[in-house]
Amino acid sequence: MKKLILFILIAAGSIAYKSADAQVNVSINIGAQPVWGPVGYDYVEYYYLPGIEAYYYVPTRQFIYLSGSRWIFATALPGRYSYYNIYTGYKVVINGPRPYLQFKTHKIKYVKYKGYNGRQVIIKNSNNPKYYVVKGHPKYKATGSKTVVTKSKGNTGIKSKGNTGIKSKGKSGGQGNNAIAKGKGGGNGKGRN
Repeated sequence: MKKLILFILIAAGSIAYKSADAQVNVSINIGAQPVWGPVGYDYVEYYYLPGIEAYYYVPTRQFIYLSGSRWIFATALPGRYSYYNIYTGYKVVINGPRPYLQFKTHKIKYVKYKGYNGRQVIIKNSNNPKYYVVKGHPKYKATGSKTVVTKSKGNTGIKSKGNTGIKSKGKSGGQGNNAIAKGKGGGNGKGRN
């Protein structure tokens, strides 16, 4: 009988431990955020850009804007937004599914930020070391000690047309859609010799 009670207590304790463990869920995507994003957020799904009444979806790096009555998802803003400076324009962080479906509410709620150009500190201008993992930051430091080399044949599924709408100085070093990640170590990508 004592063994049965002990077994039940251990089983109940492990179930309680598992459920408590499952409730702790912290998401961080600082490295996925663009350098023009505002500081202060460890996790961002969308930015609402009140200056142009558009959105930016961080996970896929796509702008979402209205064209007529349709929402367009694109890696770059169209020419009609060429006047807009993504670095100084105000951004509202929105974490929730498909916020563009609440566009009418956001348009009214965040209209006061339309002229707030340059009033947010952006990741690119931050001296906080946690933002050094953002590619494009002046003090960018890739994380991890191993370099992963990937080779792709044919289409990688990544498509981009034209300008990304983000201006930067210097060399990008891009090699197209099938770029090979290279780093320190001089390995041949086939594991240990």
